[in-house]
Amino acid sequence: MMKDKLLFTISIVSLILAAGCGNRHKEIKLLDKGAFSGKINGKEVSLYTLKNKNGLIMQVTNFGARVVDLWTPDSNGEFDDIVLGYDSLDKYVHNKGERFLGAVVGRYANRIARGRFRIGENEYRLAAFNNGQCLHGGIRGFDMKVWNIDSISSNMIVFSYVSPDMEEGFPGKLSVKMIYKLTDKDEFKIEYSAVTTKPTVVNLSHHSFFNLNGEGNGTVLDDILQINAGRYTPIDSVSIPMGTLDTVGGTPFDFRIPEAIGSRIKDKNIQLANGNGYDHNWVLSGNQERVPGDTLLAVRVYDPKSGRRLELYTDQPGVQFYSGNFFDGTTCGTNGKPFSKHGAMVFEAQKYPDSPNNPDFPSTLLNPGETYRQITYYKFSAVPRK
Repeated sequence: MMKDKLLFTISIVSLILAAGCGNRHKEIKLLDKGAFSGKINGKEVSLYTLKNKNGLIMQVTNFGARVVDLWTPDSNGEFDDIVLGYDSLDKYVHNKGERFLGAVVGRYANRIARGRFRIGENEYRLAAFNNGQCLHGGIRGFDMKVWNIDSISSNMIVFSYVSPDMEEGFPGKLSVKMIYKLTDKDEFKIEYSAVTTKPTVVNLSHHSFFNLNGEGNGTVLDDILQINAGRYTPIDSVSIPMGTLDTVGGTPFDFRIPEAIGSRIKDKNIQLANGNGYDHNWVLSGNQERVPGDTLLAVRVYDPKSGRRLELYTDQPGVQFYSGNFFDGTTCGTNGKPFSKHGAMVFEAQKYPDSPNNPDFPSTLLNPGETYRQITYYKFSAVPRK
């Protein structure tokens, strides 16, 4: 206990020093581990704290492998929590707002039309609970599972989970390993791997909601976004891809040149209407033929209020950008501030939505003897405010 208190004190002092002498420093309020301690279906749940040499701190729970908070400095060296989260395990288990805050999503990230897909002659049926579609792996997907902690160090945690054959309707026993690492290059790096006992479909992703000005501090509409994509997958009225890869040129979906997120979000556009804003998959330029581990810069976003910048690197062919369209201010985060509409953004590196039902999309099929692999990382920095 004394050792834990000493380490905590040292980490806080190092953060204050990292902020720079004479600079205004916001108190870092780490969450209480006791509020996340408990058992779910007989498995222990807890809260774990990772930090790097530059003072970045990230707290995660093994319930859904969720990132609960993430403290990074702004252009003045002042730290703030830049992800949305809840302050207790109970609020995640019995959530009345956004279910996927900070979680891993799977077995299949995003949507599968009508909750049905085929592998060979076999049709599989999933829970169709999201406007008649299956979303993020089902009613109790990977975000609602207690993950095993295989190992942990000061800046890295290794999770694993074995999904039984036909869990949520997916065939094959799927054994998943996932590594979260807070690197000394100020990156939150995620490495995924999985093997199966039967042919199945796999599409894993991460679902942190980011507000680079700090959780609950206004909207992200003024943030300047760049997406390395010349095409996207348009959706129908229930957010299922229509099967085409449309060019972004001349549309509100063209972020090849940096543009404020809110500059065109209210344009009269059927795709924006279908998503109630941005909630679409972008087809990343140059990532279609990349091999696992060969990452490419996919997204860069800059917050002019704080000077914080986020970059997403991935080896995946797509990224889902969601602009927090359905927050309504009725749910509050770790600091007590409400989640307002467009109060956060999500960037999910992934294969395309509904790929199992679109043979022209990148395959998500995983066979016995093969290994699913993915590397994605979020890089944080701060630049002078413009």
